[in-house]
Amino acid sequence: MIDVDLVPDGIVIADADGIVTRVNASATRILRRSAEELIGLHVETALPLDDLAGNSWFECLRPYDGLAIRSRISELSWHTPDGAELLVTASLVREEPRGRVTQLVVSFRTANARAHRDRARSDLVATVAHELRSPLTGIKGFTATLLNNWDRFSDEQRQLMLETVDSDADRLSRLITDLLDAARIDSGRLTLRPQPLDLAEATRRVLESVSAGSGLRLAVSADDDLPRVWVDADRFSQVVTNLVENAQRHGSGVRDVVVRRASDGRDGVELVVSDFGDGIPSDVQARMFTRFWRSGERGGTGLGLYIIKGVVDGHGGAITVGDGPRGGAEVSVWFPENVPDVIRDAPRN
Repeated sequence: MIDVDLVPDGIVIADADGIVTRVNASATRILRRSAEELIGLHVETALPLDDLAGNSWFECLRPYDGLAIRSRISELSWHTPDGAELLVTASLVREEPRGRVTQLVVSFRTANARAHRDRARSDLVATVAHELRSPLTGIKGFTATLLNNWDRFSDEQRQLMLETVDSDADRLSRLITDLLDAARIDSGRLTLRPQPLDLAEATRRVLESVSAGSGLRLAVSADDDLPRVWVDADRFSQVVTNLVENAQRHGSGVRDVVVRRASDGRDGVELVVSDFGDGIPSDVQARMFTRFWRSGERGGTGLGLYIIKGVVDGHGGAITVGDGPRGGAEVSVWFPENVPDVIRDAPRN
């Protein structure tokens, strides 16, 4: 039998009459009372817990009464008299099915870990709300200005405002798409629609779109006669956009965007994005593609790299991170050719 003093959760054991017969060391620490003080008390007195409305846990759950088929009480949140939150569960020991409760084993622990997760979740919600509000503010501001002062602006000024609105709307759409895609990756429901694609040309189109929206001049360097690979065109655009935005935001700007044959002799094509930053420490590289990972003070949702990995894994590709030959970080994404077997094995005339 396991010594209850070795259990990290607090344990209080009461007999058939509700009298405490055993407590472990964790219980005395959490309740801030010695074993001598607790043993011999009724369990309701030894555990004076209530909810935020002042209702007693013992009166609400009635462990010795209630349904005779119960064998345990689900974990619920209760509070000590000094306001500490505990997560409490219990086992009801019966000598025979539907018989009277002969022993009550109450287990509890502090809610510090859950409170930490709640704070992290709240921080994430605040971050996402900020990221969504920023483009929305621009859209609202420019549209309101145009509606109220349309005749005061020249055609060039109106076009500039509308282009800004269009760019902010695209950014807002990407943020929402990232949130939805992260949920799909988590649940294993990310769908891909592969088609033969010239990755160099597809990368150029994405960079032209990014350049138009940000004013940056971004170009791609590509090998000649690259093979076409079977990828989802929309997902590939998402990978390029997120890599470029990550380099721009966290790497002090994009240094190079290269599309080339796989450097290690594998089939397929590599997309390489390098930046002007300080590089990525080796102890961080393993964590940077996890969900909600963020670094530095430049903000972001922490989903871009996570989605990149999900998309690349879905294509059977791979990602490597290292230092560029001229400094900064270099992220290489490899996409295999992925030619469907029905096409690869088809007879040629």
